[in-house]
Amino acid sequence: MTKKYRSVEGTDDDGNKMFFLKRQINNLQQNGNGGKKTIVIPLNLRNVTFIRAERRFNHSRPSSHDDVIGKITLSKEAIGSQAKGLDSWLNLTRVDPDEEVQGEIHLSLQLLKDTEKISLRCQVIEARDLAPRDISGTSDPFTRVIFNNHSAETSIIKKTRFPHWVETLELELDPEELREEGTVTVEVWDWDMVGKNDFLGKVEIPFACLHKTPPLEGWFRLLPLGNDEVDAGGKLGALRLKVRLVEDRILPSVYYQPLIHLLVESVISPTEVEDSSALTMLEEVNTVESRQDVAMTLVKIYLGQGLVVPFLDYLNTREVNHTADPNTLFRSNSLASKAMEQFMKAVGMLYLHEVLKPIINRIFDEKKYIELDPCKIDLNRTRRISFKSAVSEAEVRDSSVEMLQSYLTTIIESIVGSVDQCPPVMRVAFKQLHKRVEEQFAEPEHEDVKYLAISGFFFLRFFAPAILTPKLFQLRDQHADTRTSRTLLLLAKALQSVGNLGLQLGHGKEQWMAPLHPIILRSVASVKDFLDKLIDIDHDIVSEVPQRAVFMPSVTVKEGYLNKHKAEGPQLLSRFAFKKRYFWLTSETLSYAKTPDWQVRSSIPILCVCAVERVDENAFQQQNVMQVITQDNDGQLHTMYIQCKNVNELNQWLSAIRKVSIYNERMLPSFHPGAHRSGKWTCCLQVDRAVTGCSRTHSAVTLGDWSDPLDPDVETQTIYKQLLQGRDKLRKKYVEIPDADQTSSNTEPNTDSVLSDGAECYDALMKPGQSVAARLLAVIEDLEQAHATFQRREKEDGTSVILNP
Repeated sequence: MTKKYRSVEGTDDDGNKMFFLKRQINNLQQNGNGGKKTIVIPLNLRNVTFIRAERRFNHSRPSSHDDVIGKITLSKEAIGSQAKGLDSWLNLTRVDPDEEVQGEIHLSLQLLKDTEKISLRCQVIEARDLAPRDISGTSDPFTRVIFNNHSAETSIIKKTRFPHWVETLELELDPEELREEGTVTVEVWDWDMVGKNDFLGKVEIPFACLHKTPPLEGWFRLLPLGNDEVDAGGKLGALRLKVRLVEDRILPSVYYQPLIHLLVESVISPTEVEDSSALTMLEEVNTVESRQDVAMTLVKIYLGQGLVVPFLDYLNTREVNHTADPNTLFRSNSLASKAMEQFMKAVGMLYLHEVLKPIINRIFDEKKYIELDPCKIDLNRTRRISFKSAVSEAEVRDSSVEMLQSYLTTIIESIVGSVDQCPPVMRVAFKQLHKRVEEQFAEPEHEDVKYLAISGFFFLRFFAPAILTPKLFQLRDQHADTRTSRTLLLLAKALQSVGNLGLQLGHGKEQWMAPLHPIILRSVASVKDFLDKLIDIDHDIVSEVPQRAVFMPSVTVKEGYLNKHKAEGPQLLSRFAFKKRYFWLTSETLSYAKTPDWQVRSSIPILCVCAVERVDENAFQQQNVMQVITQDNDGQLHTMYIQCKNVNELNQWLSAIRKVSIYNERMLPSFHPGAHRSGKWTCCLQVDRAVTGCSRTHSAVTLGDWSDPLDPDVETQTIYKQLLQGRDKLRKKYVEIPDADQTSSNTEPNTDSVLSDGAECYDALMKPGQSVAARLLAVIEDLEQAHATFQRREKEDGTSVILNP
């Protein structure tokens, strides 16, 4: 089944042209304001626009009413022309409403010729995802068809972004117009009673295409009016953008199975851990720049196969065996180190949230001025501690030590008391790591190495980075201010010392951290005890726990006040139909009650969720509404409408519910973006409440997020690209056989040792790993040929694709 991805400008029907094309992903990575976003964009991308706006700090108003300052528009060619992406300061330009269009329109065009007249017939069927132009968040769209001096218009449909016309417009043409090379233009406008109409988009179709049969029909992407942008000459300011476009064509699953088989074979049936395998060859050709992405991709692949623990054990065993000095164990950014780091993020993020979020929130709320470094203490930045005299450096330092000790004690106690909350698959992975290190470094003087190996990952690569930058681990929505950032940095440094079991205290340059050393040293015994309990788990328990589920039943994923639509009783006015309720989301249920302390809760099992989607504004004349569609045991669908206070909260709840329900088996392929009111759907105007949805569902969540849904085809395509880049290196190292003449010239032939079987002779000359390399290279070549076939067929069919000129 072809998967569909939500784009930044609406939706796109892709992947249906080729006999084996599954889908194509344009992966756009953008860095700005210190953050990184990765979004999926449509196949026919032409431009990407970045809007710079000033946030209005009025929580009663949605962010769509923020004050727009300007925009930057980049073409696909401009981004894709640079392999490493675009990194530049760019001037903002003015925002022209006629250029800000979105959506698609469904048309059928036909040229009719008979003895009496010649006419151009255009059937305007429907449109979807039009831009909202009215204050209500909807539009009043109508369509106009233009050719030469002829034009005709459809009727106006009020208050919708998903209009259904099903109207036929005809333009009578003169015979001489058949010879013209003109363009048929279909424009969509928002009707306004007062003032001029607002432009919603247009489609331009070469008139020559209409001479062909059968009639031209399909979904056409709406294009902007085409006004030339006016550069404000830097008067509106500038943004520095780092943008990279990555384009991938993803084949159907069957084409990736041989590569998956080789990767699985590497960890489930290695003859010796030191033997060459597809996994070790991937590590050889993997570059430092891409190692983290490859590690995360491999973790997802093996999570999907249920083999993430053997995978990590395989890499860790090789790493431990190749390490002579225990002080350097896992200190480099090897594939094993990066894989363990990404594994913890993939399966342990909600565990981390449960442990750290209370103390992180406390630090952000209190905003204490804390500083231990005498060179950085600024008396003007702290509040008066004593009202009797000016604050001294000693008072600032004493106050800082007291607060840091309190924070650090809370953090350590929260971590060492979290054994039962830690995901079982994570504990088993650490148990295997402990075993391998203990086997390699069994000497009494290396007693602490088995603890340091685990704490190095657990504290230094997981908890400490989360404390340092909470936003990157989704512990907070925004980055910390300067004062809070300094506090977090000092705590992260202290926690790193805890992870090192206090072995390096007093040897560094930062002797001003000494007041925290007693707490760190006192924590060593409890940390070791915690690590011993952490790995005290039955290895077989992993087979009983779905490794693909990153959410734990005991953890509340998200909670807060929302407005629930009152579906029972007589139909109320929109502003009275939503009632304030407190919602809790876990991996098992979505529940709600009147208040957080209310004893009676209503619950929806997550396994019953089959779609989570936005609701068009005209459904209830309300913004920021979403719908959770569930299916009961009898197969009946039920919809709960929920309103969020702003668009950011809406996106967060949409993503959270989609993540916990991503593996449900009964997900719907389509939904209604409107509501069934007054006997019909507000989106498609269909009367039947049970009619199939008129828009595609969007089950995927933002790429680049730590809890992406698993997609084996996309992940295997990433590995294939890495292997393709290193193919020549592998061929040179493993496949090229030494010249027979050179071999015979170095040694005298021994007739007693001559092998009688020619095949055995060949095997004797084979390099170690050559058989595996030959299989791997053959798989790479097969995938390369499959992609070449697709590109050739795409080029052959390219002349007939006119939906997006």
